[in-house]
Amino acid sequence: MSTNEEYQPINCDDYDNLELACQRHWVLALTLRNGDTVNGVARDMISRKHVEYLVIDDAGTSHDLRLDHIASFTHPELGTVVVSV
Repeated sequence: MSTNEEYQPINCDDYDNLELACQRHWVLALTLRNGDTVNGVARDMISRKHVEYLVIDDAGTSHDLRLDHIASFTHPELGTVVVSV
């Protein structure tokens, strides 16, 4: 996915669930809008240049995922959340 496309904020409830995952350092299974899958520990939510990101730790490597590129995420305490933009 291009990082040059205009950022589309996600639904507030979905954002709140990602914040909760960061607070509790949950391991999330994420599916991106391009079909890729990522598993990692939710660490932080950051904003750079009016774009919001989820920071995950995958086997010691940190990744910043644009929130509007996340199609869904799963955790046993949340179930599967389909992200709305």
